[in-house]
Amino acid sequence: MPDDVVVLIWEALGSDRVTTREAGDRLEHLFGYRCPDDLAKTLSKLRKAGLVKGGVDMEAGGWMWWADEECRNKGSQEGR
Repeated sequence: MPDDVVVLIWEALGSDRVTTREAGDRLEHLFGYRCPDDLAKTLSKLRKAGLVKGGVDMEAGGWMWWADEECRNKGSQEGR
């Protein structure tokens, strides 16, 4: 996955916890970018790599995603 996609996703998430749909909307609104594959798959890959965090939120009725300092620091160590 290109490093610039990770940075775009971090920018779109900001310091918020957002649903998959909100993350997609933010990417499109901020950057005119639509994830080339399924955004949920991309976010899941990034979660497994420790570059974003995610979990089920029963109130929101789905997955919530966020990127904290730990995620961004890991990305910095990997050259992102």
